This record gives sequence, C-alpha cells and structure tokens, in this order.
Amino acid sequence: MKCKYLYIIILLVVIGTNSCGNGVAVDALPEQPTFANDIAPILQKNCLPCHRDQGVAPFSLATYSAVKKRAKTIAKVTQKRIMPPWPADPSYSHFVGEKVLLDRDIAIIQKWVKQGAIEGNQKYIYRQNTIERSNIRKPDLIIPFDSVLLHEGDLDRFFISLSNVSLPKKRFISALEFVPTEPGLVHHANGHLLLYKEGSKRMPQRPRRKMEARSEMNLDLAAGLVMQADDGSLPMRIHSAFNYLPGVEGIEYPNGIGAFEVTKDFAAVMNDVHYGPADKTVVDRSVLNVFFTDIAPIRVLSELMLGTNGVSKIVPPLVVPANKITKHTTRFTIVEDISVLTINPHLHMLGKTFLAFAVKPNGDTIPLIRILRWNFNWQYFYTFKTMVKIPAGSEIIAVAEFDNTVNNPWNPNRPPKEVSERWDSGGASMRASDEMFQFIITYTLYKKGDEFVSLEKK
Repeated sequence: MKCKYLYIIILLVVIGTNSCGNGVAVDALPEQPTFANDIAPILQKNCLPCHRDQGVAPFSLATYSAVKKRAKTIAKVTQKRIMPPWPADPSYSHFVGEKVLLDRDIAIIQKWVKQGAIEGNQKYIYRQNTIERSNIRKPDLIIPFDSVLLHEGDLDRFFISLSNVSLPKKRFISALEFVPTEPGLVHHANGHLLLYKEGSKRMPQRPRRKMEARSEMNLDLAAGLVMQADDGSLPMRIHSAFNYLPGVEGIEYPNGIGAFEVTKDFAAVMNDVHYGPADKTVVDRSVLNVFFTDIAPIRVLSELMLGTNGVSKIVPPLVVPANKITKHTTRFTIVEDISVLTINPHLHMLGKTFLAFAVKPNGDTIPLIRILRWNFNWQYFYTFKTMVKIPAGSEIIAVAEFDNTVNNPWNPNRPPKEVSERWDSGGASMRASDEMFQFIITYTLYKKGDEFVSLEKK
C-alpha cells in the first residue's frame, strides 16, 4: 500500500512540473502556434468587435500585419488581463458574447510571441462576420443624423437631433444600433421613435433638424423638432427605442423577442446626445443602424431603472465627499414574475465597484452582476445567455462604491472635490463630472419555460 501511495505522489509531482506558470499544461498547447490556426480565432471572438475598421478601438487588428506590429503589446495586456475589457466578473454570472480569455488562450499568445509571431497558412482569412460600423450584422437601413462639430477644448455639450424616414410599407424592426464616428467623445445618447399615423400627410421637413441644449435646459426642447401631421395630430412615441454608452454593442434578440412595428413614415429623435470634453477638433457623424425582421413581435419588452432618475431611492443619498470612498445602495421590490434579458449598470468617473442581485421571497439569491473594477469606458448592456426569472415579491438590490480620492486615476477633479447627483432638469443631462448610480433592467413578463429561452446569436 505504501508503494501505491508513493507512486500516486510521484505521478502528481510529474504532472505538476509539466505545466505552465498559469496552470496550463504544456502538452495542451500547440508545439508552434501560428496566427492562422491559433491566434486569429482568439482575436476574432474577443478583439475584433472593437479592433476593426471604424470600430470603437483606436486601431484595427483585422490583418496579420497589424497584429504582428503590436504582438508584444498584445502579449503584455492580455497576460495582465487589461485586454480584452470585460468588467463583469465571470465567476459571478455569465452573459452573451463574453470577452474573457482562458488561461490557455493567454499561454498560446505568450508562446506565439516568444517564437516570433509566425503567420502560418497565408490563405487564412478572418470569418466575415464583422461589418463596418455594426456589431450585429449588415444593417437593412442606415439613418444619418446631422453632423456635429466639436472644438478642441470644448467641455460638455448636449444636442437634440431628428431624422425623418419614409418606407414603402410598415415594417417590423428587430434592433436599432446607434453608432457614433467619435465614440471616445460620446458620453451617452438616448433616443426614441415618432410614428406618424397611416394616411396623414406630414408637414414638409423643417430646416432645423438639430439644436444644441445647455445642460440646465429642459429636454422638452425636443418638441420644437417634432412635426405634426396636417390634421394637427401628434405622432405616437416609442420611448427609449435606442441608447448608447461607452463600449456598448448592439443587441438583437432572437425569434421576434423585443421587435416592434413602425409606420411607413416615422422619425428617429436623439433627444439627448451628450459629448464629453474634446481634446481635438473633430466632426461626429452619428448614424442609426436599423435591422428589419419578417417575424411579428411576440414578446413586449419593458425597462426598469433603479437609482438616479429611477423608481428607487439611493441610500445614503449620492454625495461623495472629497478624499472619501463611499458605498450606496438602491433596492426595489417587484410585484409580478418577470424574465430579465439584459442589464446595464451605470456610474460615472468616480465609480469603483458595482454589485446587483435579487433576493427571492424564500431568501434565495439570484446573482445578476458583479464588477470588481469599474471602467467608465466599457459600460456594456449585458445580455444573459438565457432569460433569468425573478419571481414576484423579490427584492432587486444594487450596491455601488465611489472613489473620490487621488488614487482614482479617472477622478476629473485634482484636487478632489465633493461630487453628487445633479437634479436640475430632472438630472437628465448630467455632466461627466457629476455622478450617477443607475441599474437598468430590460425585462418581459414571465412565461413558463422562459428560463430555457436562449438569447444567444445563432
């Protein structure tokens, strides 16, 4: 028996010595990794959604030469898990399109760079599922907004913009995707659709399709851009039809979920486009990508917002004194069974951590999201792989920490000064230097079996 145990110990030692420092067995790695066979598939999944032509990243990684040029940098930032950016903790909850490298992926990249970043099969081409200016697919329609000139040295600027559309017939829309040409400057954008009733002739398009608003002005100014029909009727409004935050990628749910119908004549209204401080003079030419579907809407989606401007109070109130780290909580009890599709945590520059979960009436916890290191530049709309049921009577709780010290590299104030929510005009157009604490939930009323409905792209 002693010999048997000794053999097992020796075997475990041998296995342990044949592994990389990050726990990946050497024999699990390719002998000579190549770009074509090993690196390109990793980049395709985790990097190309941003690092492509007209993507949000500052440079493209769409070719071997571009990747080789930055091979050492790629090895460094992936080993330190700086890239790819995915703030959500994958040990807490999982989402569609996670950009999280396996230890094995990182080890392959390290080995590939050390061996000279070999190209391999030159006939390899990235799978052609990356489209310029879209993370969904090729748009069926692109709606342009009037360009905006931003000057070097500009601080926060706010715009309202309208663009009219005429279609041959009514259509179902499965997704809308707002795409700026200057994503590094767009702090956020919120928009809705105006649907003009069938048969009512619209007034001629007004020359004013865009106006600039001061942050303290009420966004009801948008009414100045809304065109009445000839009979004086106002269009029907689809509220919050599309939104944008730094790092956001478009979402198209499968099988008619979240789809809606538009009339032949409608307008896209950007009722709040917020540009942050500009370090150079540029022109932003934002567009709205439209994706049609022949599948009639089957599930209506709703939005629940906790915290700032939402249905629940923040406790204690969101005031972050200078040189302090504070923690705040917001909570809300739902009154009917819901199925959650997508969630969006939102903080500003002082954000430090974010945690959200639901507590069921029986005391069980439903984990939603945990972010251990907040990154303002990457505020995804996180879509669950399958719908998540939250039963009636459950309490949804969100907890956020804010760091208003000199140790926060994103702190806009040097030296730090007290920062809080801004409630004038309803707090709708808060500056980047103000603070927010929001948790936005996209949901539908629960139906039996929702827990098994996949939300992943096919």
